[in-house]
Amino acid sequence: MDAALGSPPRPDDLAAWLAWAERLNPQPIEMGLDRVRAVHQALGLVPRVPVITVGGTNGKGSTCAMLSALLQSGGYRVGCYTSPHLLHPTERVRIDGVPVAEERLAAACARVESARGTLPLTPFEFGTLAALCVFDETPLDALVLEVGLGGRLDAVNVVDADVSVVTSIGIDHIEFLGNTRDAIGFEKAGIFRPGRPALCGDPHPPLGLLQQAQALGAPLWSQGAGYGWSACPCADGTPGWRFWRVDAGLPDACRVIEPLPLPALEGEIQLDNAATALMALDRLRDRLPLPDEALRAGLRRVQLAGRFQRLGTRPDIILDVAHNPHAAQRLAATLAGQPLAGRTLAVLAMLRDKDMRGVVQALAAQVQGWCIAPITERRGASIEELSAALQAGGAQGPVTACTDIAAALAAARADAGPEDRVIVCGSFVTVGTALQQLIAEAAVGTMAAAAGERRAADKAIFV
Repeated sequence: MDAALGSPPRPDDLAAWLAWAERLNPQPIEMGLDRVRAVHQALGLVPRVPVITVGGTNGKGSTCAMLSALLQSGGYRVGCYTSPHLLHPTERVRIDGVPVAEERLAAACARVESARGTLPLTPFEFGTLAALCVFDETPLDALVLEVGLGGRLDAVNVVDADVSVVTSIGIDHIEFLGNTRDAIGFEKAGIFRPGRPALCGDPHPPLGLLQQAQALGAPLWSQGAGYGWSACPCADGTPGWRFWRVDAGLPDACRVIEPLPLPALEGEIQLDNAATALMALDRLRDRLPLPDEALRAGLRRVQLAGRFQRLGTRPDIILDVAHNPHAAQRLAATLAGQPLAGRTLAVLAMLRDKDMRGVVQALAAQVQGWCIAPITERRGASIEELSAALQAGGAQGPVTACTDIAAALAAARADAGPEDRVIVCGSFVTVGTALQQLIAEAAVGTMAAAAGERRAADKAIFV
């Protein structure tokens, strides 16, 4: 314990623990495993169930959500750790899809603090260890862990995975991972383990990833080579797909599962993520067997906020956390695959350390109007920076500069006609803020409707 920090918070005060974790290390991000490994060992955290670790530039959250839904549909109890959150920190630590109670996560923070000594954990390291403590204290059948940044030096990599997944490799976080796909692939492949299955959801794995897998002695399967998917209609004629994999080392060298329903998450890229999730579970089927019907049920039930999430409103509002060019290209492809008679208006707010110009370039052909807003936190981009990115990225249509994200969303909705749609994108902060506002509006509307029903009932009584 550090005397300069004062006394630790109460064991049940999660907000205080989160503030405490922010003060332990002056660097919000400090790559390396020495600190977190020392505390991890002091806590005695050894997984007793199969672990799937998921890294990658984009698609991590979707793949984790699919893995959890598929396993839950098979009757397994699943712990899942993801980051960042949209609305509340407890979203990061889920049991069977349900965020843990604040009190449980706060108690886990207290347990981490008791083992920390004077080691200056970063907030992410502290939170990762707290999540692992929650899972350690919960009867589980499987554990799904999402890498925070990179892989090789990420706090999640303190856990030895039974299956390691890299969903995709794009250019992001260059200040920590390098500015080429080879360098980034090398870092992400650091989650692979000797002799344990490694998967790459990118059909074009960079040389750095291939070399790291070989150096670590991890058998590697890549999408499009060792496994993949193809279109296959369901029995009722609705669109579907088939999963396939090849493995000469198994008695069933070729495995095909068909037909499968489209994942509940929209976008063709989700078929890539679904195939990767099925391949990960195929590697564990001796320990976690799943009937085909459970796989179908899991694909139908999977949910994840902020990934091409439609809210069923008019105008149509779509939330997507796309915050780098790679993700924005996928968002643009999904939008292009769903043409409409009206316009697409974008609500955009970003962090300044992201490739803002690249995001705009990816979306420019699909967006006919922009409502931009600053993010007020330290890393947030200003209106001036966003405006410059729009100009450099070839944005078309009018640009409305707003004071904050809520105002930008309001402006886009006011401008949108019945045939238009609004996409909210650029960062988790952008989507989380918009989602919180829309939830609050829905709650107010529900209360107003209920009040109206009560007034009508009262009037009927006295007539």
